Amino acid sequence: GFLHYMVDNCEFNSSKLNDIEFTESYYYNKLEFIRFSSSVGKFVGYTEHGIKNAERWNNGPEVIARRGFKESYCLNNVGNDVESALTKS
Repeated sequence: GFLHYMVDNCEFNSSKLNDIEFTESYYYNKLEFIRFSSSVGKFVGYTEHGIKNAERWNNGPEVIARRGFKESYCLNNVGNDVESALTKS
């Protein structure tokens, strides 16, 4: 069979927005074919299919939406994770 999945990731060193990076990766059969990274600010394709989609998504509303995920998705969750870890240590 074939497997298609997506992974959202927030990497952080503190709960400050500047110390957080949001990535969203798309995979097909364990091969990453496209990724959005908040540090790059756009989609990057790694296969022929990924490159075509990156060009299309970087010129559409998809890239604008992803640019806001660092703050709307990561910042809230990282704050909760940091607070939870500090109270248990």
